[in-house]
Amino acid sequence: MDDRNDGKQTSPEAAGAASDVLRDGRTADKSKSAAGSALSQAGQQGREKETSPEASAAASRTLQDEDTGPNSRKAAGSDLSQAEGGNH
Repeated sequence: MDDRNDGKQTSPEAAGAASDVLRDGRTADKSKSAAGSALSQAGQQGREKETSPEASAAASRTLQDEDTGPNSRKAAGSDLSQAEGGNH
């Protein structure tokens, strides 16, 4: 296991929100990038993955956009918490 993310993974609640984001046709690309990254870190194999710099940037832009919905924010926040240098 990669020690950089301390075994963090996307919670079932955040994974559900990320799934909703990906299914919503109105969602911006930056939100979908963050949601896809968060989903890739769900489940048992998710403990071995870490948010890429590109996905971190997309998640950050998602959180800064005042028009971002709650599911996108939840997925982006989960994603950023699993980035290198995140909330360890």
